[in-house]
This record gives sequence, structure tokens and C-alpha cells, in this order.
Amino acid sequence: MFRSLSLALALVLTPTPAPVPSDAAGPVEDLVLPVEDIVGEVESMDGAQSETRQGREVTVALTSDVLFALDKWRLTPKARKRLADVAAKVEAEGAGGVVRIEGHTDDQGSDAYNLSLSRRRAQAVRTALESLLGGGNVTLQAAGYGETRPKLPNLVEGKPVERNRAKNRRVEIVFTARQ
Repeated sequence: MFRSLSLALALVLTPTPAPVPSDAAGPVEDLVLPVEDIVGEVESMDGAQSETRQGREVTVALTSDVLFALDKWRLTPKARKRLADVAAKVEAEGAGGVVRIEGHTDDQGSDAYNLSLSRRRAQAVRTALESLLGGGNVTLQAAGYGETRPKLPNLVEGKPVERNRAKNRRVEIVFTARQ
């Protein structure tokens, strides 16, 4: 009984909105939202290579698993073929200038070890690209970042994700494309 009485009182005591005249006008505000760049990624069938473009900047990422043996920085024979393809892409599409080679690791191992390994791997790729590009009109710069710039989270809900870790173990070749 009290519930229905409370509901009845609430309905009676609630003011009804005034009708809006048909000729009423009010300010119209623009809705402005931030727009983030959409960056598409094209990945090879085996998942060992991907490419992204953001404006004129092209990033070719090669997983370390295809370039190096575990915990090594000497290029495998299979890696040389991949790097020859990347060098051809830089020559065909590149505008010249600086080509950055960036080494990355996953979160396994100490920070110092990962930083050293990523630098050595970036340098190995730099040396290989130097001979493949033949000097040309590019300057090659190598840098290692260890685990500081993961592509994907190494851990999800506190658990390691090996697929993500494999994507984080990579060397990226970054160059500017011609217009």
C-alpha cells in the first residue's frame, strides 16, 4: 500500500515540462572531438615482417626470431634474404636521408642485458644494410631500446603472452618515402 501511495504522490508532485514553442531557437554548439591517426599495418603470412606507414614515414619491422638465433646478434642466412628485400624497398621507395635501424626486445632478462642485445642487433642489421644499399644517398643510424618500447603488452592480466613477446623482439627499419 505504501509503495503505490508513494508512486502516486511522486507522479502528482513532479512538475511537467513546459511545452516548447514551435518558433523557439537556441544556440547550436559544434561537437569537437580529437581525431587520432589511424595507422594500418600489413603483416607477412608468416608474421615475421610487418609494415606501417604514417604520412611519409615507413616502418618495416622484422621479428628477431627470423633475423637471429636466441640471445645472439649474428644474422642468420635467412635474415640476409629478408634484409635484401628491405634494402630493395628502401632504394625503390625511399627519399634518401636518414634510415633508422631500431632494435627492441621483450621483457625477459635484465634491462641492461636487453639494452645491450638490442643495440648489437641494430648494429648487425645496420652493417648488413650498409653493404646491401651500397652507400647511396642514405645515412644509416642504429640504436637499441631494449624493452622500453614494446609493440604489444608483454603481460596481459599479469600473465605472459608469448605471441606478444615474439612481436616485441624485433628490429625496425624506418625511412622516409618519396612523395
